Amino acid sequence: MLIFKTPVGDSVHRYQKAIVIPFTGRRGVVSTSVLNGGYHIDLEAVYNRDENLGAGIGCKLRAATYEEHLRLIGQELGLNPEKITGLSTAASMDNLSIIVERSRELSVTAIVTGGVEVNGGRAGDKASYDELDLQEKQKLAEKSGTINIIVEINANLPPGTLTRALVTCTEAKTAALQELIAGSNYSTGLATGSGTDGTIMICNLDSHIYLTNAGKHSKLGELIGKAVKGAVKEALDKQTGLSPQKQHSLLRRFKRYGLNEESLWISYLASSVANEEDCLPKTDFMHRLDSLEIEGKWVTAASLYIHLLDQYQWGLLNDSELREGGKLILTDLYWHLESKEQLVMAEDCEDLITELITDFEKVILTAIKVEGEVKIGQDRLSQIDLAAKKKGR
Repeated sequence: MLIFKTPVGDSVHRYQKAIVIPFTGRRGVVSTSVLNGGYHIDLEAVYNRDENLGAGIGCKLRAATYEEHLRLIGQELGLNPEKITGLSTAASMDNLSIIVERSRELSVTAIVTGGVEVNGGRAGDKASYDELDLQEKQKLAEKSGTINIIVEINANLPPGTLTRALVTCTEAKTAALQELIAGSNYSTGLATGSGTDGTIMICNLDSHIYLTNAGKHSKLGELIGKAVKGAVKEALDKQTGLSPQKQHSLLRRFKRYGLNEESLWISYLASSVANEEDCLPKTDFMHRLDSLEIEGKWVTAASLYIHLLDQYQWGLLNDSELREGGKLILTDLYWHLESKEQLVMAEDCEDLITELITDFEKVILTAIKVEGEVKIGQDRLSQIDLAAKKKGR
């Protein structure tokens, strides 16, 4: 199916769970793929294919190496494996995003699929496999969650400029993730991409527009940034619902620091063991938590608090500054609670980050407990009222 035609005149086709772009002229291509990767001027087409075999089923190689696997896919798509480069992903081609940015004669087209919920990571995170270990060599191909980007520029760019465009494109992808506060699944850091991202940059060697700068100061760099950032955000929203609205959540903000529904429930049970009769059932606890975690004041407080933790991790705040900043936020939250308890900060934790997380957890549980006490009190009043009515009959 023909789904789009780029300003350069190349058609974007979708079939066999793939996006295929045959070239109508001479193209300069820089690709991160293992299939004809690097810089080429003799390629005839590029593709991006969905490798998802179904829910809960990992992507598997169909050949001895990943390069042979991609070559086989190209053949099945009716392409000459010697004259193509391609990418694979677990994201659906139905969730593709295509955005075109223009300035006068210049145009940049970003064609993106993506997902980071499972495989999002931060540059410098601990590796999950070692390619020098032959037994681990195939693990990369089994990872799901990938941002694949194809960018076509209607100008003629020398090899160095096209390569610089790849850098600008990568910065734009990371900027999109930063603005979504997407977290790494392998550390407490913010994600800078997924562990298996792929990018293909294309320029038009037949164009009369000849440009030599693709950095952020240039108009070309600006268009690349806008197109890629917009397309990455749209693709992530289509694929997994990752969006500003979804991220307006205390628990999603705290996810990379290990705070979640189940950990809060376990802590609540531990803190309520002495008062079992006043302990909320899990259904009521989760209902209250669901309401609280999207309230503006809680999301705002969590955002400020986590940024303090991040800055401490980055070496921008010292121990005392982190403690004082955290205490200010927690004290402000506590003022809004009708609690007779005093705010007691955690002590003797294994590290300062754990200590600060425990402190915030205490305030959340206090808020849920206060709400629970109100509910339990109302239930008891209702029971008394009902008993009085029965007695009066």
